[in-house]
Amino acid sequence: MKVLLVLDVFDITMNGISTSAQRLKGELEKRGHEVRVAARGNEMPGKYLFKDFKFPIFDKLVRSQGFVFGIPDDKVMDEAVRWADIVHTMMPFPLERCAIFSAKRNGVPYTSSFHVQPENIWYSVHLGNFKPLINLTYWVAKKYLFDHCRLVQCPSAMIAGQLKKHHYKNEMKVISNGIDPMFHYKKREKDEEFRGKFLIVMSGRLSGEKRQDVLIEAVRKSKYSKDIQLLLAGDGPMKDSYVKRGSSLPNPIKTKFFKHSDLLDLFAQSDLYVHTSDAEIEGMGCMEAFASGLVPVIADSDRSATPQFALDERSLFKAGNSTDLANKIDYWIEHEEERKQMEVEYAKFANEKYSIDAVITQMEKMFLDEIALFKEKSAT
Repeated sequence: MKVLLVLDVFDITMNGISTSAQRLKGELEKRGHEVRVAARGNEMPGKYLFKDFKFPIFDKLVRSQGFVFGIPDDKVMDEAVRWADIVHTMMPFPLERCAIFSAKRNGVPYTSSFHVQPENIWYSVHLGNFKPLINLTYWVAKKYLFDHCRLVQCPSAMIAGQLKKHHYKNEMKVISNGIDPMFHYKKREKDEEFRGKFLIVMSGRLSGEKRQDVLIEAVRKSKYSKDIQLLLAGDGPMKDSYVKRGSSLPNPIKTKFFKHSDLLDLFAQSDLYVHTSDAEIEGMGCMEAFASGLVPVIADSDRSATPQFALDERSLFKAGNSTDLANKIDYWIEHEEERKQMEVEYAKFANEKYSIDAVITQMEKMFLDEIALFKEKSAT
């Protein structure tokens, strides 16, 4: 099977969609499939390259989120699409729309996935809670791209439910992004800078919807604030703000961008993982953390799929409520034996429910079924 993945950003490591696409490509290739990519960015074998679009006025803000738009080019896209047995788009922007219309012109089956929540866009300009704008964005995405798709892959049941709520009529396949097998239960001695401290970590983009500000305030309110070292593993537009806010903690906040391959080593010496996001289609950072043997404490936001990973109420707190989060942090500090027991349970849960092998099998079947259905319809 020859699969073409279409997404604006494929080689930006701070973007979760890029990470998912890179892993999907690699795992499908391990199974003997050919995979090429249509994207902007760096040249690489098997990649159809598109030029960067510089967004007027907001280009710096867009890039700070780990994103750059690609400029559609029908000639390049037609070449890419004609090579493929199936096309899979992973974003709802002009480049992906170009791919869908090229697939229609050239008689090639295609599927799409829903990876970009409207909140991901609007929190950056402090409008992530303005419901009329969020609803409008769902409607625009539907009319612009998803009304032209038969099947949409959703990384979580939560986002599939949101699409149904917003009157999307597509067939929806709920298939997780899965967890990279490099993330497994591991513990090691802490680096010198963390020794004697209770290390709390959150990984992911430092942006408005992720609500790392709630975590900073929870550490401030904790009974054990003097013993806690908070590390935000990521980068993004809110970095300077969070560093300033966290500088007055008893142990000033640390921020650092980690290569994906280095996160396991960080998790192995950490004591607790906190996920404060208000809006999250799945929550890859959280998944990787609990697969590595970290107990998570997760915001119970109804716009986030991440609460599905909590094995009990000890791993949930009221979204946006730093006092409730502080209480949950204090509980896990005070109950070390329970925490160590649950570390093993979470790692086991990850391995059983979200293995990448199971995910790739589902994606593979989705593609093959769509190709077969397309051939059946074409023959009638």
